Amino acid sequence: MGQQQLLLIVLGVIVVGIAVVVGINLFNANAEEANKDGIVSDATNLGAMAQQYYKKPNSMGGGGNTFTNWSIPTGLDSTANGTYSPNVTPTQVVITGTPFTSNGYGWTVQTTVTGSSINTVIN
Repeated sequence: MGQQQLLLIVLGVIVVGIAVVVGINLFNANAEEANKDGIVSDATNLGAMAQQYYKKPNSMGGGGNTFTNWSIPTGLDSTANGTYSPNVTPTQVVITGTPFTSNGYGWTVQTTVTGSSINTVIN
């Protein structure tokens, strides 16, 4: 009887250990996906601001159908999700969102903004 109880305890410890490891992996995967979603959302919002600048006439402080002098507004180049940097040309803006290096993620988000579209790719 003692051997059977010991075997059940060992089996129970193994099952609980496996469950804990699976739970930690699921939590980490969910945290990474949430960070991706946050960076995509932030970059899309910045893209909408760039389009607003593009479509606004020069006389009203906009670009007059060019992105040339657009920049990320002060304070929005870094959020809780990551950092953002623009590459501005007259016809488009490419916003690169990078998660903080402390997270250890190896991907970036690139959002391409034109006068009529916003497209996001995760690399």
